[in-house]
Amino acid sequence: MPSVPETRFVRAGEVDIAYQTFGSGEHRLVWVPGWISHVEAMWDLPEFARFLEGLGQFSRVAVFDKRGTGMSDRINNVATLEERMDDIRAVMDAAEFDRAVLFGWADAGTMLSLFAGTHPDRVEGLVVGEPTVKLVADGSEPWGYRPGILTTTADSTDPTRWGQGGMLAFVDPSASDDGRIAAWWRRYERLSATPSAAATMLQVIEHADVRPFLASVQAPTLVLHRRDSQILMPGAARYFANQIAGADYRELPGEAVAPYLGDQDSVLAEVEEFVTGRRTPARSDRFLATVVFTDIVNSTQHAEQLGDAPWRDTLATHYALLEEIAARHGGRIVNTTGDGAIALFDGPTRAVNYASAVIEAVQELGHKIRAGAHTGEIERQRSDDVSGLAVHVGARVAAKAGADELLVTSTVRDLTVGSGLTFADRGEHDLKGVPNRWRLYALVS
Repeated sequence: MPSVPETRFVRAGEVDIAYQTFGSGEHRLVWVPGWISHVEAMWDLPEFARFLEGLGQFSRVAVFDKRGTGMSDRINNVATLEERMDDIRAVMDAAEFDRAVLFGWADAGTMLSLFAGTHPDRVEGLVVGEPTVKLVADGSEPWGYRPGILTTTADSTDPTRWGQGGMLAFVDPSASDDGRIAAWWRRYERLSATPSAAATMLQVIEHADVRPFLASVQAPTLVLHRRDSQILMPGAARYFANQIAGADYRELPGEAVAPYLGDQDSVLAEVEEFVTGRRTPARSDRFLATVVFTDIVNSTQHAEQLGDAPWRDTLATHYALLEEIAARHGGRIVNTTGDGAIALFDGPTRAVNYASAVIEAVQELGHKIRAGAHTGEIERQRSDDVSGLAVHVGARVAAKAGADELLVTSTVRDLTVGSGLTFADRGEHDLKGVPNRWRLYALVS
């Protein structure tokens, strides 16, 4: 697990703002999330933690919760754009950033572009992703959020729906069926804001119109857009870029709106090149391995029954147990996922034996797991994280498993012939986001 930076507080007017600083790069960068945030919960999702660590490879980074969100003070009224600019300035002062590149996503682009135009002496550059000049089309410009997005977003802030992850299907369609990401997202919503606070902030950004002041932005600007985004109308981000003299517009592959989901390496590479003038080739070592995903069944219910502190202790014990069992079978845990883990092995038999041992061992902790395994080509990325189709397949296979069950692909079954392991045919399945149909097999004890 990554080391979470210490959260500090700085006073902005009459409001206390929670912020963190991290990274060892020579440049200064302020990362501003959109809409809602929680600076500590960000690090709980491995993908988000990896993204933040990636920024810290080439920059000294400051990140904060806007007033009304996360660990910053809750407010009783609407935070104006001017007040949110005060938050940026206070955090930069506390972090001792005289000047910095401002980097934000979605509605954060409104606040950052206003700050860049108003305080050019403090802005070395501006990077915005998925921006729009106005969320709601008013007839003068057709570009904003796609029809229905704001309605769906507003509906998600209803007290009976908030914290249920209703927006994840738009933020990243491929992640909406991933149990661990969905569980994190639901918790992230609850920690980031109350339903009423989220609704109030949405009403503010819904009516913000940055067209009058984009021409005032003098800082070098990079605008990023994922071409298959389900949120923005076509042309919205490009139009935003066209309003700023000299702005560079880049389209990236993918449909995920959040930069830490989907192909985050392409985002990091663009930002690094913009900030430093150079692009570090991504360390991508390809190798063959068997990946095993394990996931605690009914983890949300367990967490609610035990409470936060006892559940954290349970997870710590769980992860320690998995690491010990993985080492015993010649593998290693490469990532933890909130309520599960990803393990790698150089042979499928060792991987299957590991999963079988884990299923048996965790029963003593009072819970059950599901597991999935696949053998294929793995890519080792930043911070020794792993990616590639084989990893994606392993996750989808695990999602198909039941309690105390290990499912494997036909590749794993075929490579373990002669090992004495027995499997039962579970038929062909569609795996979300993976081409073709896959025949799966269940380990027979």
